[in-house]
Amino acid sequence: MSHTVHIDPILLGKVSKPARYIGGEWNSVVKDHQTVKLTVAYAFPDVYEVSMSHLGLRILYALLNERIDVAAERVYTPWPDMEELMLDKGYPLFSLETKTRVCDFDVVGFTLQYELSFSNILNMLYLAGIPMLSKDRGEDMPLIIAGGPCAFNAEPLADYIDVFCLGESEESVQLLADTIIDWKENGKPGGKKGVLKILAGQQGNYIPAFYNVSYDENGNFVSLTPSEPEAKTCIEKCIVADEEHVFFPTKPIVPNIDIVHNRAVLELFRGCSRGCRFCQAGMLYRPVREKTPEHLLQLAKEIIANSGYNEISLMSLSSADYSCLGELVDMLLQEFEGKKVSVSLPSLRVDSFSVDIAKKVQQVRKSGLTFAPEAGTQRLRDVINKGVTEENMLAACENAFKNGWSTVKLYFMMGLPTETDEDLAGIADLAYKVLNLYRKITGKNNGRVTVSVSSFVPKSHTAFQWFGQMPIEEIRRKQEYIKTLIRDKHISYHYHDAKTGHIEAAFARGDRRLGSVLMEAWKLGAKFDGWSEFFNYDRWLQAFANAGVDPDYYAARSRNVNEALPWDHLSNGAVKPFLQREWQRAAAGELTPDCRHLSCTGCGVCPSLGVHIIDNKEGRDYEKTSFSC
Repeated sequence: MSHTVHIDPILLGKVSKPARYIGGEWNSVVKDHQTVKLTVAYAFPDVYEVSMSHLGLRILYALLNERIDVAAERVYTPWPDMEELMLDKGYPLFSLETKTRVCDFDVVGFTLQYELSFSNILNMLYLAGIPMLSKDRGEDMPLIIAGGPCAFNAEPLADYIDVFCLGESEESVQLLADTIIDWKENGKPGGKKGVLKILAGQQGNYIPAFYNVSYDENGNFVSLTPSEPEAKTCIEKCIVADEEHVFFPTKPIVPNIDIVHNRAVLELFRGCSRGCRFCQAGMLYRPVREKTPEHLLQLAKEIIANSGYNEISLMSLSSADYSCLGELVDMLLQEFEGKKVSVSLPSLRVDSFSVDIAKKVQQVRKSGLTFAPEAGTQRLRDVINKGVTEENMLAACENAFKNGWSTVKLYFMMGLPTETDEDLAGIADLAYKVLNLYRKITGKNNGRVTVSVSSFVPKSHTAFQWFGQMPIEEIRRKQEYIKTLIRDKHISYHYHDAKTGHIEAAFARGDRRLGSVLMEAWKLGAKFDGWSEFFNYDRWLQAFANAGVDPDYYAARSRNVNEALPWDHLSNGAVKPFLQREWQRAAAGELTPDCRHLSCTGCGVCPSLGVHIIDNKEGRDYEKTSFSC
C-alpha cells in the first residue's frame, strides 16, 4: 500500500527554493497508483535544477507514462536544508508527482551520469528508508535499478544495485516493465530472485549478485564468474538501431523555477565516430545514427507548441557534425521566423565549424563561441586522436572575428599521456595567437579569450583506460606553470580542482572493493560531491583509509594492456583488441580515421550489435547511407 507524504507548507517555505519539492509543473504526469500495474520512481542523484536538465530522464519518464499500466514519477536529491528538515520532522523521501514514499514504489531507477554522484545515491536510499545494501533488502522493498554511462563500470556500486541496465533504454525499458508486471501478476514466483533471473537473461541487464569475484595473492582483480545459470559471462549493451523512429518526448516538463538547461532540446543523432582516445561517450554511444531534418523540424514544432520555450538546443556529442545541419538550421529559422525562438549549438568542433551557420543561429540571441582543441600542440592532439590542427583553429577564429565575434572560449585538458611542459606552453601560445588574430583583423583591443583547463580522468572502455592519472602535486605544478605564461588581461585562465578528479578516477577504474569506501564516505557525511562547496577531499581520504583501500591503486596505477579489468564483462560492443591497438597508436602519435567517412577502423560495434552507421548525406533526397564493419 502506498503512503503519501504531507509536508506543512509553512515548513517548506523555510527552505531555499521550495519549488524543487512541490511538483505540479506543466506537462508533468500524475496517475492514480491504484489504476496501474507498475510504479517507477526515476531518481536522479543531484539537485532539481541539474536533474531536470537531463534529457535521458525526460525521455524515459515520458515513454513509460505513455503506457496506461505504468506510473513513472520523479525524485531528486534534496538540498541539505531540505534534508535537515526531513530528518528533523521524520519526512521520508517522496516523489514529486503524487508525494508517494519512494520505498512504496515497485522500482527505483537511478541514472549514473558521473562518479561523484554515487554518495548521493546512498543518501537517497537512506532518506527513503530503503536498506542501502541489496543483500539487506527484503521482498517488500523496491527493485533498485541503475543505468547511464557509469553503469559500464558498475563494480563500485555492485553491493547497492539490484540490476544495471547497459546502453540505450527506449526499447529495453518496455521489456523490463512487461517482465516485472508479468512477474507480479503471476504471484511473484521465486520472489525477487525469481524476477532477477528472468531479467538476467535479457540483453543489457547485469545482476551483480549473480557473480563471484576473485583476486590474486597480491590483491589484483582476476575474474568475475557467474554463480547462477541465467547470468551471462558478457553483458552486451542495448542499442536503438533506428534513431529516426525511436520515441522522443514532445511534451517536456516545464519547470517552475530556472534550471541549468531551461530550453527545448532536439537530439540530432546518437553516437560519435571521431575516435578521440580520451572520450568515453564517443565509445559508449557508437555508432552514429542520425535523424532526418524533416523529422527534427516536426519534433521542434510540437515541442515549442507544447512548452512555450523560446530556445531550441541542437544537441549531440558533436552537433556540428550533423550532415544536414545547414538545411536544418534554415528550416528551423524559417519555421519560427518572427516568433523570437532562437537556435543554439552547444557543441562545436573546430574542423566542422561553419561561421555561416553560427551567424544564422545567433540572429535571435547572440553569444560567444566555444571550441575544444583539448591539447596545446599538434603532437599531443595526434596522440589523443583529436584530428584538428592549429590551422583549423585559427581559420575558424578568423572567420568568426571577421563576422563580428569578439569572445572565444577554449577548452583543454592536462595530464594526458605523453604530455610535456612544451605541450602546456602550447595552450598559452594558442590563446595568444587567437587574441592577436582578433587584434590584427579588427584593429581593436576589446577581444576576450577564455582558457579553461580540466584534469584528465582515465575512463573505462577507452584507449586510455590503462593510463595512470598524474599525481595531484604534478597537476598543480602544471596548472601554475600555465598561469605564469598568461599575462594578458584579455585572456582569462581557469582550471579545475585536481582533488575531485583523483576521486573520480579511482571510482571510474574501480572494482567492488570501492563499495566499502563509498559506505565509509557516506558515514562521514559525503554528499553532493560534484559541488565544490560540499566536496571534502580529506573526508574521502579518511574513507579510503577506513576501508583499507589505496585510491592510487585505482587512480594512478598504469595497467598492463593484457591484465584483466573489472569491467571486461560489460560490453559496449567495442572489442578490447581495438582499444589495445588505439593505445599503441597513441603512443606512436598515429591518427585513426573517422569511420563515418573513411574505412572501417575495426572497433567491432556494428557487427557485434547488428547496427550500422546512418548518415543522412547532404542532398535533395537525404538518402541514407549505411556502412558496416
